[in-house]
Amino acid sequence: MSIIDYKAAGVDIEAGNEAVRSIKQAVESTFSPQVLTGIGSFGAMYDLKSLIHHYEHPVLVQSIDGVGTKMMVAKMMQKFDTIGIDLVSATTNDIIVLGAKPLTLLDYIANDKLKPEIIEQIIRGMVKACQENQISLVGGETAEMPGTYLPGEHDLVGVITGVVEKSKAIEGKEISAGDVVVAFPSSGLHTNGYSLARKLLFDVAGYKVESQFQDFTHTIGEELLAPHINYTRPILSILEKNIPIKGMAHITGGGLLENIPRILPKNCAVEIHKKLIPELPIFNLLRKLGHLDDEQMYRTFNMGAGLVLFIAPETLSAIREVLRDFPSYPLYEIGHVIRGEQKVTLL
Repeated sequence: MSIIDYKAAGVDIEAGNEAVRSIKQAVESTFSPQVLTGIGSFGAMYDLKSLIHHYEHPVLVQSIDGVGTKMMVAKMMQKFDTIGIDLVSATTNDIIVLGAKPLTLLDYIANDKLKPEIIEQIIRGMVKACQENQISLVGGETAEMPGTYLPGEHDLVGVITGVVEKSKAIEGKEISAGDVVVAFPSSGLHTNGYSLARKLLFDVAGYKVESQFQDFTHTIGEELLAPHINYTRPILSILEKNIPIKGMAHITGGGLLENIPRILPKNCAVEIHKKLIPELPIFNLLRKLGHLDDEQMYRTFNMGAGLVLFIAPETLSAIREVLRDFPSYPLYEIGHVIRGEQKVTLL
């Protein structure tokens, strides 16, 4: 009688061990001196003593996010080396809008069948992004769940933890009429709107990931996999110079119409000039294929604005001076704050 073990049930423990071995050194290269445990520990330990010395009243800021169905495009392309970059950006941008400096990241990768070579690609993307933004990738979980996911499917989620001085946390409370709305551009869809984009591009239009479109410099697949931009370094540089930012919004699911009101105080509304946001061909194509109006587009996609800042007009020149050190992060003035009830009007 043959043995029916865990591997026969669809879970390969040795494949999991191989995946860990292949990425252990790369992951530990992200560790700051505050990380006290290595890969394989039951939990990750992080020394808070330096925070106590550098902050009068440190507050931890946490967020959890995933890459959504952008992972399906990575599967179609069989290219997983940038999806980890997306995860770091998606999570980190969600806490820098509060003024927090990111410290650690935990990841969760789930699939139907563990393939170490794919896990390694995903993790190496995370490592690259963590190194660039001084984040310690302190641990993770790889879950092989046959029967839960379709063959070749993966899900990717991350938990970011950062710190901010309590008195310097940016919550939007000081935003007022007359403030300027400025935006850093996105690289494309970032990590939101992919279910609709895949439906329109692949089901409705019949494109393939390798298809060329006249307005693109890349293939459809490459355009969709453009990494989510991480705004940590320029934002922290601005804040380190004590230049006041009244509020920030990471433009993710819900687009400009849903994310900007999350930061607005009562009696404040925003007018956005659409033509002042850098136009990306991918959004024009999606609009055309779906016959979508502005309401649908700006509530689904970032429409070219990746991160929005609310500042006093007299602050803009100082911010632009800081950004001279970050030439790949242009800043666009796209609107202003008016009196109203926490909504966005497109002009």
